[in-house]
Amino acid sequence: MSKNKKNVVVIGSGFAGLSAATHLANAGYQVTILEKNNTPGGRARQFESEGFVFDMGPSWYWMPDVFETYFGYFGKKVSDYYDLKRLSPSYTVVFGENDFMEIPANLEEFKGLLESLEPGVGPKLDEFLKQAAYKYKVGIEDLVYKPSRYLTEFTNPKLLIDVVRMDVFQSMSKHVRKFFKHEKIIRLMEFPVLFLGGTADNIPALYSLMNYADIALGTWYPMGGMFKIVEGMISLAEEKGVKFRLGAEVDHINVTNGIARNVVLKNGEKIETDILVAGADYHHVENVLLAPEYRNYNEGYWDKRVMAPSSLLFYLGVDKKIENVTHHCLFFDEQMGPHADAIYTHPRWPEKPLFYLSAASKTDPSVAPKGQENLVILIPLAPDLEDGEEVREKYYHMVMDRLEKLTGQEIRSHVIFKRSYAHSDFKSDYHAFKGNAYGLANTLFQTAILKPSLKNKKVKNMYYTGQLTVPGPGVPPSLISGHVVAKEVIKENN
Repeated sequence: MSKNKKNVVVIGSGFAGLSAATHLANAGYQVTILEKNNTPGGRARQFESEGFVFDMGPSWYWMPDVFETYFGYFGKKVSDYYDLKRLSPSYTVVFGENDFMEIPANLEEFKGLLESLEPGVGPKLDEFLKQAAYKYKVGIEDLVYKPSRYLTEFTNPKLLIDVVRMDVFQSMSKHVRKFFKHEKIIRLMEFPVLFLGGTADNIPALYSLMNYADIALGTWYPMGGMFKIVEGMISLAEEKGVKFRLGAEVDHINVTNGIARNVVLKNGEKIETDILVAGADYHHVENVLLAPEYRNYNEGYWDKRVMAPSSLLFYLGVDKKIENVTHHCLFFDEQMGPHADAIYTHPRWPEKPLFYLSAASKTDPSVAPKGQENLVILIPLAPDLEDGEEVREKYYHMVMDRLEKLTGQEIRSHVIFKRSYAHSDFKSDYHAFKGNAYGLANTLFQTAILKPSLKNKKVKNMYYTGQLTVPGPGVPPSLISGHVVAKEVIKENN
């Protein structure tokens, strides 16, 4: 770098924005993060009320190696910033009344559990995990770090062979059924791809790498909550010189002669920049902040994208301890039916929704007052739904009826704090396209080079990062997304 360091403006302080900013500051750039909200972290924000501490977004800590790699790049360790605890059981799957399956953290115990359901399945599990481990190694160490801007990135002969071995053209649903016959095992193996924004029918079998992350690498929890990751990343970013502007919402981007010259905040303040990295919602940046002639994609393109689901969340403070639940509980007591994709792709409310319960206070006493419980209920839903108070309440009571019946206890009368969060909140807080919670689904035709590009093709100094571009949705991919875009910036601007 020359003495006149280039200024970089990063829009958004989610995981991808923080990652991009820190990598760029580490390379000598002067970096400023502009965050619309008054608290950092994007979807991973945290709030406190009446002694309860709630992570607003991500609650699963998978792929611990990606976090170690991130902090390790700067000579740091995860343990420098937060204390990790491996959960055992990893999580609980509820199939019905008195039909709970606790998933052991120990691999041999897990294998024994599957053997009890489907005798002789052990060797099949070994082969399934062997393939999943290979996909994880190639996928996480190689494929996801590619910027996916040009087809030539994937023309290496070894990589082409790997792509065949990676089951890119087979669905996860078909792949799982090659190994397992028991319905409970199938549902268990298909569950991790929900993190990728779709169902096993439309997600490539490449993503059995998620099963390796689940079964072999384990489920973890940073004591104090997922926001501890954000706090650690902010601490590191500030150490590298990144400046933060909270409550600084961007109104528009000024472009002249194909160069983004400055961003203008809602209050009229103009911030000059040499390089612009948009970590905010890609669709919002293109369709609201940029003039039409500088957009990569038109509205028709976005309307044809397969979105990951949105969510209806309930943050609940309960004035007693809850029995028969673990830190993570998946409620599969209702079948989604043969058209499961409908809950992700068609704008209607489901009759019998699946739901997920996080009870972080089972692991972490700091997130709830003594003797009380911190619960978060999440219902995955199609994007673009109307989510008024009446329908939220309907679904609250629908899932609470099931939760109380399945766990054998009264809960609602003990709820002393309650907050709901859904599509309209995702739109107002994050400008989320169609109120999505997770970005784009990782379908075959929305993978790698087929995702929205991380580079603006009409604005020379503008880039994108986050869950609507490569590599995709989830916390680890967002960390990687920030690193990938930073490398592209450095390569093209040094």
